[in-house]
Amino acid sequence: MSYRIEPTSDGSNTLYSNLFDATYHSIFGAIEESIHVFLAAGLDYVSKRNKHISILEIGFGTGLNAWLTYIHSLRNGLSVNYSTLELYPVDKEITSQLNFHDHLPCTESEKDAFDLLHALSWDEKHLLDTFSFIKHHEDFVKMEYTPSQFDCIYFDAFAPSTQPELWELDLHTRLYKALKPGGCLVTYCAKGDFKRLLKSIGYMLDPLNGPNRKHEMTRAIKA
Repeated sequence: MSYRIEPTSDGSNTLYSNLFDATYHSIFGAIEESIHVFLAAGLDYVSKRNKHISILEIGFGTGLNAWLTYIHSLRNGLSVNYSTLELYPVDKEITSQLNFHDHLPCTESEKDAFDLLHALSWDEKHLLDTFSFIKHHEDFVKMEYTPSQFDCIYFDAFAPSTQPELWELDLHTRLYKALKPGGCLVTYCAKGDFKRLLKSIGYMLDPLNGPNRKHEMTRAIKA
């Protein structure tokens, strides 16, 4: 795949994918979107009841969500098992051009962790302090998910208009089963059809304010 660097409104960069004709993050603020949707609405929500958390990320992409979660876990005394899936890994030569650490106060070791997450081998578990990390080079749709394994799912796939097969009933039924009771799925998407699909599976929905200029995002909770 070919990419180009795209600046976003909060100063941080994102990537534009020519293959999918889409950016990996909101052009109105990549870091702001990630913190709002995945950390604040997902990680913070589940960490209120448990400091030992299992997370599944659908779409490793630029590595921003994983990196921010790593930093947040260290700063807040969390033990995190983080699994992420990506069928189209981005070359380190591309991710090294991203400027996330220039727009987030962080230590040198926290900065270095971004490149490390990309450099670590695929399909093997790695331990970084209290952050257990594995990235699977795998198709989301074909992956087998263990029942009641995860406290939180970061659903950060490309939009339904770009990859509609990732927003269909079969995959989300399997993701629902992979969540622990009381766990949640968080996503930037708040389309009516998708929310109705989630409700039909059994989720309870929390309509939340979206990041940046988006009016809404979705937190879906497994009863």
